[in-house]
Amino acid sequence: MDGDQTIPAPGETEDPASTPVAEAPARRLALSTAIFSFATGISRVLGLFREIVAKNYFGVYGPINAFNIAFLVPNTIRALVADAALSSAFVPVFSDLIEKGERKRAWRVASSLFWLTLLGLGAVTAVFVLLARWIMPPLYPHYHPLLIGLSQVLFPIVALLGVSGIIVGILNTYDEFSIPALTPVAWNVVIIAGLVFGIPHVHGADHKLYVYAASILAGTVVQVLLPIPWLRGRDGRLQAVIDWRDPAVKQVFKLMLPVTLGLGLININALVDGVIGGWLISRNAPSTIDAAFRIYMLPQGVFSVAVATVLFPSLARLATRRDMAGFRTTTVLGLRQIAFLLVPASVVIAALAEPLTRVIYQRGAFTSNQTPVVAACLAALSLGLTFNGTMLMLNRSFFSLQDNWVPTAIALGNLFVNAILDVAFSPFGTWGIPLATSIVNIAGTAALLVAMRRRLDGIAFGEIAASFARVAASSAVAGAVAFAVWTALDAAVDRSLGGQLVSLLPAIAAATMAYLGVGKLVGVREMQALLSLRSRARRG
Repeated sequence: MDGDQTIPAPGETEDPASTPVAEAPARRLALSTAIFSFATGISRVLGLFREIVAKNYFGVYGPINAFNIAFLVPNTIRALVADAALSSAFVPVFSDLIEKGERKRAWRVASSLFWLTLLGLGAVTAVFVLLARWIMPPLYPHYHPLLIGLSQVLFPIVALLGVSGIIVGILNTYDEFSIPALTPVAWNVVIIAGLVFGIPHVHGADHKLYVYAASILAGTVVQVLLPIPWLRGRDGRLQAVIDWRDPAVKQVFKLMLPVTLGLGLININALVDGVIGGWLISRNAPSTIDAAFRIYMLPQGVFSVAVATVLFPSLARLATRRDMAGFRTTTVLGLRQIAFLLVPASVVIAALAEPLTRVIYQRGAFTSNQTPVVAACLAALSLGLTFNGTMLMLNRSFFSLQDNWVPTAIALGNLFVNAILDVAFSPFGTWGIPLATSIVNIAGTAALLVAMRRRLDGIAFGEIAASFARVAASSAVAGAVAFAVWTALDAAVDRSLGGQLVSLLPAIAAATMAYLGVGKLVGVREMQALLSLRSRARRG
């Protein structure tokens, strides 16, 4: 496929990507993404509700900042060596063995990795708990005893989510996405229950934060155990075996080093952002940025994670079969689908950042003076929303090819640039930190696209750019409509929760209709997959 290929105008001869044969994968992607997005959406909405409950109790000022740094450290380690990182290194190897018919060996490899991960990360957890009093204080210059204690309670999630990465990887290889997507629902329910029923029975901010930390640990145990029954009925089962000499086991660990850095970028950047914000801007910067980040992650998790997760096993199979034409088409399809979903979300979030923040958080300990600074961070983050999603998709494409050092090198470069920009933008105030992250996401996407184009001898830059331009134009109209409708309604109602919902929900609905209407008018091709799903639902 030529890198300069463009989408034909209406009336011209269509390229192969628009034929019925090529539209079938697009419809399957849309259907699978819709199912996964629905499951993920439930967990993300619950996650946002969890944050609403937490902000109601703690706000974003004071000791809650120690909690956020204490959580960021194990969460960053988790991103590097557990959960999605381990799963992404494991899936191509496990899938390759299944494709070759070596099913018994594939499950033996999975079993070995399960126990090696549990033992290895369990040892790391024990070492951290012993050394936390020396590791944590340099990261955040406030609330040291609380910071250390909370980090010791939270760090075991690293080992727990490590074994979860193996379980989820097995299920994803068998195209089972809904159950892994729903396990975070249980995680959030346990945490919310812990907050609602636990906090009223303790006194003092420190004790309440320990309740929060213990609830997260309990929720993680539930999240790990819940999908295990769905492993039954597959080609094998997990056994009590450690065969570390198997070349496939060694291959997973070999792939993990670059994968961890490639997938862990957003979490490493979050830790760097919190540490630099806490040192250079304000002791309240970590929680302020985190509050904006939680809203930002709702569309990110529902849309881009869904597309990348659904396509990852297919990409791994295409890479095993050396079907580079199919691999290229699938990667481009994923990029276009992510842009179709996230560009309008980015624009509308930026246009409505302050009312969104007010409706979601402003109650209890989260007061009106905290809303503007969180909204400014949210608007700055929204600039990079789409590009964070495309980076995720391109990283998964490289991982499917087992060509992991390219995204790793780019991730390391982005990490370095992010730290420099954090310091450079810190005079802007707290919102300068998220702005630096957005710029890094844009630069990272550009670098990955260039690298993927070289790897595949073309990646249809013209097709991607033309699709992005149509989506961006439709999104600009949607953003303008959203802001205009909200402004008009906001002037007619009060700033109570009910009043803000009256102004905000119609604005979002009007923006959605404007986006779909203009998108259909200008010929956004991803609309066809959406319309196909609607027709199928009607027939059903």
